[in-house]
Amino acid sequence: MDAALDVLRMIRFTGGIFLDAEFSAPWCVVAQVTPEDCLPFTPVPQSILAYHYVSAGELLLQVDQGLPVALSAGHIVLLPRNDPHLLGSELGACPVSVDHLLQPINEGGLSRIVHGGGGEITRLLCGFLHSETPCDALIAVLPRVMTLDVAEGAARAWIESSFRFAATELAAGAVRSPALLARLAELLFIEAAQRYLTRLPPDQRSWVGGLRDPFVSRALTQLHGFPERHWTTQGLACQVGLSRSAFAERFTELVGVPPMRYLARLRMQIASRRLSESLTPISRIALEAGYESEAAFSKAFKRAFGEPPATWRRKLRTPARS
Repeated sequence: MDAALDVLRMIRFTGGIFLDAEFSAPWCVVAQVTPEDCLPFTPVPQSILAYHYVSAGELLLQVDQGLPVALSAGHIVLLPRNDPHLLGSELGACPVSVDHLLQPINEGGLSRIVHGGGGEITRLLCGFLHSETPCDALIAVLPRVMTLDVAEGAARAWIESSFRFAATELAAGAVRSPALLARLAELLFIEAAQRYLTRLPPDQRSWVGGLRDPFVSRALTQLHGFPERHWTTQGLACQVGLSRSAFAERFTELVGVPPMRYLARLRMQIASRRLSESLTPISRIALEAGYESEAAFSKAFKRAFGEPPATWRRKLRTPARS
C-alpha cells in the first residue's frame, strides 16, 4: 500500500464548489461537470473528478447501466472519471439536464438549482477537483463511483462540521470559504481512495507497486482505461517507450505477474464487478472485458470462478435461505 499512498500524497488538487442544488420529490436529472463549470476556479482542465455532498434528504445515483447507489444526508459521492450520471428521488422518469435548470449566478455566489415536484427536499453541494500532477494510473484503477460517509473515520467531526458549516452559509445566501471547501474535497478524495485500496484483497492490488514507476504506471493506465483492446506485451512496450524484454521484466518485477496475466485477471475483476453491480447482458460484459465472443468469455470466467457467469450472477442475486 505504501506506493499508492505515495502517489496520493504527491497529488495537488485545485477545485471548488460551483453549485448549490435543492430538489423536491419527485425529480430526476442527468448531470456531468463541464469545463465551463470549472472556469471561475481554474483554466480549462483536461481531466475532472466530480463530487456531490448530500447536505439534506436522500437520492439515488446511477452511472451507465450500473445498479443505483442510495445516498443520504452526510454522504459524499465521488466520480473519479466524471462519468455522466443520473440523480433523482426516482430514476424511472425522463431525466432533465441540469444545464437547463441553472439559475443566473449572483456576484460572488454559486450557481443554483431549485427543481422538483414539491415533495421531500434533497440538497446537494456539487464540485470538482483537478490536478496538474499526472495521476491517470491511480484514477484508472478506481471504481467509477465511490461513496464516503463523512461521519466515519478519525476526522469525522472536522469533516462533517466543515460541510455543515458550508451548508449553513449557503442557506444564508453566502459562501465565505470556497478555498477551505476545495481543500476539504481534496482530503475526502484521498480518504476515499485510501479506504478503497486498503479494502481490496491482496491479489487485486498487485498493481500498486507499479505506480511509482513511470513506464509501468503508463502501462497500467492503458490496461485499466482500455481493457477491451487486443493488447500484447510488445504493444504495451511500444506505448510506454521500452523494448519488449525491458518492459516485461520491469512490469513483472514491480507488479508481481507478467503483463498479459495481469490483463487476464483485470478483465475477470471488471467482469465480476459488472455482473454483480448491473443488469448488463452477459454478451455486452464479454465485449467490455475484451472477449470476442460470449462463449470465450464464459469459458474464461468458469476457469477463474468455478462456474459460468450466468450461474454466478444468479447465485449472487438469490437470497440465502436459512
